[in-house]
Amino acid sequence: MLLLAWVLRDPREFAQPDVDLGYAEDLDRRHVTYFPQVRQAMAAEDSAFLASRASQALTHRVRRERRKIALAYLACLRGDFLKLWRLARVIASMAPQLGAAQELERLQLGLAFSWRYEMIRMKFFLGFAPLPELGSLSKVVSRLSIRLETAMKDLGERAALAAKLASSMDGRGLDTP
Repeated sequence: MLLLAWVLRDPREFAQPDVDLGYAEDLDRRHVTYFPQVRQAMAAEDSAFLASRASQALTHRVRRERRKIALAYLACLRGDFLKLWRLARVIASMAPQLGAAQELERLQLGLAFSWRYEMIRMKFFLGFAPLPELGSLSKVVSRLSIRLETAMKDLGERAALAAKLASSMDGRGLDTP
């Protein structure tokens, strides 16, 4: 139960970068398309180029600002995951054929995501740029989104079929072709 509470906790309770994330609600998972820009900004080559052209104070300031941006990106990624994770719970409640195995899989996914999220966040706070891990976390959110879209499409098709079947039965065989 403690692990589940930890997964579902409000991330705003804990220290987050002082960046306004109000715009994130409007993005609706589009932030995944911004990963290449985050990767470029956090690349070692980019930092080396900046260090060779700018003063040390400016270089430190830019690195600090870029770390804040990466942390904001990471927070948005977590927010999207939590929205999708909750949507998965709703879809599971509408699909009675899903059993305990799928619920356990969803719980494991939530715990694994939260663990990886916290490890990446700590690495950013310590000054590292864990770009491969950040990319893999972004892929997890993308795959979950695709799986949920497929599940919702399947549920929609089943509902349409059930509605069509119910309407043909209401006519008691009097349907005309």
